[in-house]
Amino acid sequence: MTTMATRGQTGRQNGVAQENIMARVDDLNVSFITDAGSIKAVDHVSFTIPDHTIVGVVGESGSGKSVTARSIIKLLPQTATTSGAIYLRPRNGTEELDVLSLSADELRQMRGREAAMVFQEPGAVLNPVYTIGWQIEEGLRAHGEHDKKRLRQKAIDILRKVGIPEPETRVDYYPHQFSGGQKQRIVIAMALVLNPGLILADEPTTALDVTVQAEILDLLRLARDEFGASVLIITHNMGVIADIADQVVVMYRGHVIEQGDVEQIFYHPAQEYTRRLLASVPRLGHGLEVRDHDGRPIERAVDWHTQPIVVEAKNLRVAYPGHLMQPDFVAVDGIDFTIRSSEVLGLVGESGSGKSTTGRAIAGLQRVSSGSLKVLGVEMNGVRERDFKSRREQIGFVFQDPGSSFDPLMTIEENVAEPLLVSGKYPTAMDAREYVGDLLEMVQLPRVYMNRFPHELSGGQRQRASLARALALKPKLLIADEPTSALDVSVQAKVLRLFKQLQVEIGFACLFITHDLAVVDMLADRIMVMHNGRIAEHGDARQIIHDPQDPYTKRLLDSLPVPDPREQKARRLARLERS
Repeated sequence: MTTMATRGQTGRQNGVAQENIMARVDDLNVSFITDAGSIKAVDHVSFTIPDHTIVGVVGESGSGKSVTARSIIKLLPQTATTSGAIYLRPRNGTEELDVLSLSADELRQMRGREAAMVFQEPGAVLNPVYTIGWQIEEGLRAHGEHDKKRLRQKAIDILRKVGIPEPETRVDYYPHQFSGGQKQRIVIAMALVLNPGLILADEPTTALDVTVQAEILDLLRLARDEFGASVLIITHNMGVIADIADQVVVMYRGHVIEQGDVEQIFYHPAQEYTRRLLASVPRLGHGLEVRDHDGRPIERAVDWHTQPIVVEAKNLRVAYPGHLMQPDFVAVDGIDFTIRSSEVLGLVGESGSGKSTTGRAIAGLQRVSSGSLKVLGVEMNGVRERDFKSRREQIGFVFQDPGSSFDPLMTIEENVAEPLLVSGKYPTAMDAREYVGDLLEMVQLPRVYMNRFPHELSGGQRQRASLARALALKPKLLIADEPTSALDVSVQAKVLRLFKQLQVEIGFACLFITHDLAVVDMLADRIMVMHNGRIAEHGDARQIIHDPQDPYTKRLLDSLPVPDPREQKARRLARLERS
């Protein structure tokens, strides 16, 4: 393989001896050629990754985090132009590799063996038509291992190490037979199977349940402590950084604006941007207060306790019919709850707990199997569409991913106006233009965005437009299904503040579905915790957060990372002692 040039082979980098550095990025610049010209994504970035160290890279979307990580294994599209240098030290102790000068064959040998990548979405990495065992073995075959028995045994061994139960059997399963958290474990197993010195993890816990997230972070610590690897983890979650990182690199608009050890960044940040990131993180027990332009708190004009009931469920059961002689799958199993006008009910639980199914049943998008569910005075058990159609416009729905819920061929104006046209409020989008503009300004999105298409907006801007569409018909009930889970913390804070302000001013009833107790604590009047289709705990938000009674609720709270390295370390050790 090509080796590094002579410059910089001795000396120290950031106080770390050169021989103790696994990788270093030196004055990296990356630009992309587009129809609009050259766009600079990474601008003069330099940092090091020491041996047996977890380095966290944080910053908002568009800061250059992922481009920097992909550059380390030269995994960029052909439209990318790169300058500077990236040096990687092989595990066998030979001279550093000058990554940017490696040939295609040398890159294939380096990837997997010296450095491996864990991508954000395992569903996009795992091939649905091959078993997970075959896909793990593929990396070994690419590096010269062809003995079938040895390949299978190595696949089983690595699956066992990453915590996949019954690996001898499940090595022959396909990706769809695993949960989201298990698929992420499999992707990490694929990265670890060749025992590389560097693991690059790009948002490996985004949108995962807090309990699964804690398990994945434990697994990355295992890569450092048992496999002896260095880890570069990219995330926008400062709680994750506090939980796992030894050192932190803060990026903003393609630049490194601050770097240091984790305690320095959290307790003594030098840059205002870093301080803003930390201030945006949801924290348990802090709540959320919104104020008007004069600084006065915005408060509801009515007491929600005295308001009429908008949704009432009694022994609600929702089941999905089984196929090919399989029994029905019970997603919601006999739950009771109410939602009053002007109230925010937070619905919390892990994936598969029945949260989204409950929300879809309330919206009339999922049939009720048994029990009673009254929505805006209509009994949903056995309801006919013509009886419920008049109520649909009184229900708004904010989806987790507005990008997939918007028509990509329609402008933002047309997407937001769509419910107005369907309900007959306006004959055409042009007639609704003035009202749509008012809606966008209400959610703090300027009118100039009306003529743009969804892909031309950032994630936070799309979520604001999604909220405007949900409020277009002035609904009495709003269902928000994980509306902030994939947003940057600073954007999430703005969306939550806006959501709170609109709910207070308009007074709609709201079911807010999330897996993040810190987020729901900022908004909810009451919290309902679901587990395996049942209600584990239900009560006042403060009581649930500060004095949980059910072990499952306690486990959710214990697994939620807090943006304080010292407190998070104590919480993690306490959790491990109890497990």
